[in-house]
Amino acid sequence: MTAVHPLYAAMAPTIFEHMSALAREHGAINLGQGFPDEPPHPDMVAAAARALTEKSNQYPPAFGLPELCNAICGFYARRQGLALAPEQVIVTSGATEALAAALLALVASGDEVILFQPAYDSYAPVIRRIGGVPVSVALRPPHWRYDAADLAAAITPRTRVLMLNDPLNPAGTVASEAELAMIAETCVRYDLTAICDEVWEDVRFDGIAHRSLLSFPGMAERAVKIGSAGKIFGLTGWKTGWMCAAPALATALGRAHQFLTFTTPPALQWAVAEGLERPDDWFAAQRDGWAVSRRRLGDALDRAGFNVLPNAATWFLCIDLAASGVALSDREFSERAVREAGVASIPVSALFEGDGPRHILRLCFAKDGAVLDEAVERLARFRDRLASERP
Repeated sequence: MTAVHPLYAAMAPTIFEHMSALAREHGAINLGQGFPDEPPHPDMVAAAARALTEKSNQYPPAFGLPELCNAICGFYARRQGLALAPEQVIVTSGATEALAAALLALVASGDEVILFQPAYDSYAPVIRRIGGVPVSVALRPPHWRYDAADLAAAITPRTRVLMLNDPLNPAGTVASEAELAMIAETCVRYDLTAICDEVWEDVRFDGIAHRSLLSFPGMAERAVKIGSAGKIFGLTGWKTGWMCAAPALATALGRAHQFLTFTTPPALQWAVAEGLERPDDWFAAQRDGWAVSRRRLGDALDRAGFNVLPNAATWFLCIDLAASGVALSDREFSERAVREAGVASIPVSALFEGDGPRHILRLCFAKDGAVLDEAVERLARFRDRLASERP
């Protein structure tokens, strides 16, 4: 029998692939996997098409086209006040590859890595495959706040890396200035490197600006900032991301990246470079459209009697099933709803290791308004039917 690494032999498909497959099988509305339904912005498609016909289609530089590295630096200088040089940027084939490369470059066997829970589901498996040890710090609904005592209690002499996802997927919340300052001070005090998953940095609402952990005192030399064109432009299939770090860190990150995907399609890199140089009002119009969908889903859920948790970013709203009159766990509700109600969702417990909440459901709002209305009606009818089943 062919030997398979036990981590992968025992591993089920990701919850995102599982729920999307069920949605396809049952013809369900898919509010599970996070991607916008609207067509891509014609400016971005036109830029990629021009690059395909007018520029090279051969291997680009392994660490990214100069045009894109420069555009990333310019984008962050304008939007976040960061002073980055092109040699600090490594372009990757999506942010998930960036996360893997960063972990490979920074984590050795036996090293402990702090993970705030809930967490994107690629983190822990990659850490374990490297030989590292994920150490969970639980965040609690409804606000999912970062607690200094909880974080300090998780740190040991073997802790090397802290992973921070801000804005937070799946909760759609953002860390406060005070929380970020506390996390930065903790990293400096304990000599930790931070991998900052900031892919939702430009999908924020209510006028709340993004501040990277990299910008806090003492963090410039010990933080890896990860971004995603797929999230910024709503083009998730383009799988174009990047890592930004101090030069010495960037060198190590690049060495890990070169043996993963090596490079990323050049036409998409040129198109993203062009897109990042667009004026702020171009991005504002896109965010305004997502904000309309966010309000529409939130209002519909409120009217239907669902308890909606606070949200300030991402394409997701979460609902508290227990507070909405649902006795099932989030996993049970999600599995039955896709089959019986025709709506796919994500149970947040699938993104939570250890003892965490089992009653929070994530829904993607980056969909057509009529689709969102129909999905809420179906979920409300399903909830009422569940209530009638109780003895």
